Amino acid sequence: MAGNFKMMAKTLYGFEPILAKELRNLGAGHVEEGVRNVTFEGDTGFMYKANLCLRTALKVYKPIKTFKVFNEKDLYRHIYDLDWPDIFDVEKTFAIDSIANTEVFDNTMFVSLKAKDAIVDKFREVVRERPNVKTQDPDIRINIHIYKNTCTVSLDSSGNSLHQRGYRILTNIAPINEVLAAGLLLKSGWDGQTDFFDPMCGSGTFLIEAAMIACNIPANINRESYAFMHWNDYNAELHNKIVEASLKKVREFHHKIIGYDKAPSAVRKAQENVDHANLSDYITIERKDFFKAEKPVEGKLHMVFNPPYGERLPIDMEIFYGKIGDTFKKVYPGTDAWLITSNLEALKHIGLKTSKRIKTFNGKLEARLVKYDIYEGSKKGKYQENS
Repeated sequence: MAGNFKMMAKTLYGFEPILAKELRNLGAGHVEEGVRNVTFEGDTGFMYKANLCLRTALKVYKPIKTFKVFNEKDLYRHIYDLDWPDIFDVEKTFAIDSIANTEVFDNTMFVSLKAKDAIVDKFREVVRERPNVKTQDPDIRINIHIYKNTCTVSLDSSGNSLHQRGYRILTNIAPINEVLAAGLLLKSGWDGQTDFFDPMCGSGTFLIEAAMIACNIPANINRESYAFMHWNDYNAELHNKIVEASLKKVREFHHKIIGYDKAPSAVRKAQENVDHANLSDYITIERKDFFKAEKPVEGKLHMVFNPPYGERLPIDMEIFYGKIGDTFKKVYPGTDAWLITSNLEALKHIGLKTSKRIKTFNGKLEARLVKYDIYEGSKKGKYQENS
C-alpha cells in the first residue's frame, strides 16, 4: 500500500461540495465529486487522517480491484484471485456489503454469498484455515459495488459509520446524526467567529460539533477504533503521528457556545455527552424554555437548531412554529437563525421570510435547512411577511 492510491469517501445528499472542500484542505489529490461520494487520492497516512478528521464523511473506502463481470463465475474468480491472506489474518472476522445495479445479479445477498465463498476458499487454499463471517461489528468490512458489468471491490477502512464519533453516550427520542449536524453547521457558515446558540439542544450534538469546528478538533478524536486497524499492514506508529499532528492544529475559541432545553432529562444527557467529549470548557447548557428565556448574549449570534417536526415528537404545529417566529422577532435581534425541518408546511407559520432554503435529508425525511436574518432595530419590520 506504499505511495498514493485512489479512495472514495461516502457522504450524505448535498454534502459533496463540503466534503470535497474538507479533503482539499486536508491535502488530498485529484478530488472529484460524485453522487453522495467524493473520490480522491492519498497515501496510507492520509487515509488515517481522513478517517480522523473528516466531518462530513460516513465511510472511507479503498478500492483494491475493478473488473468486468458477466456471470457468477467471473465474480468468484476475480475475488478469489486477490491475495486475501496478505490483506488480513485468518483470525479476523469479516463481513461483505454489496450494492448491485446490474442485470447480471438480481440479489445482493447472492453477490455477498459468492464473494464470501471466494474469500474463504482462498484462505483454505493458502493457510488451510478459514476466517469467520460476522455480520455485526466484524473486524474487516469488504464492499462490493456492481454497476452494469463493472465490479469494484473495496476495503472499508472506517468500519462503523464515521457519524459514530464516540462522544455521544446518551440520546433523546429524535437525535440528529453527527455527520448531518456537522454538515448543516458548515452549510450555515459557522466558523467559530461569533457566539453560538442551540435553543432546543436535545442531546447536544449541534453544540459539540460546533465546538469541534470552532476549535479545529478532529471530528473522530473520541473514536477508539477503525477497520484499518485490523489490516495486516496497519502502521500504529504512523497512525499515532497523524493523531498527534492533527491535535497540534487545534486552536483556541474566544466566544460562547450555549444550549437550552426545557426537559431536565435532555439537559442531563447533553451535559454528559459534552463532558465525554472533553468540551465542558467551551459549552454551557441550561434548562430553559426558548419561548420564555432572554437572548443569552448581547450582539451577534449564530443560532442553529433542530425543532420537533411532528413526526416522532407530537406538537401543535401551527402554534409551536408560530411561537418560534414570535420569539425570533421579539428576543433575537442581531441573529443569524438557522433551523432544519422536514415539516415544510410548518415553516409558513413562522411568519418570517427565509433568506436561504437548502434541501437536505434527515434520515429518510426530505427536509429544509432555512435561514432567518433577524436584524437590529427598524429592519425587523421587513420580516413580517410569510415565508
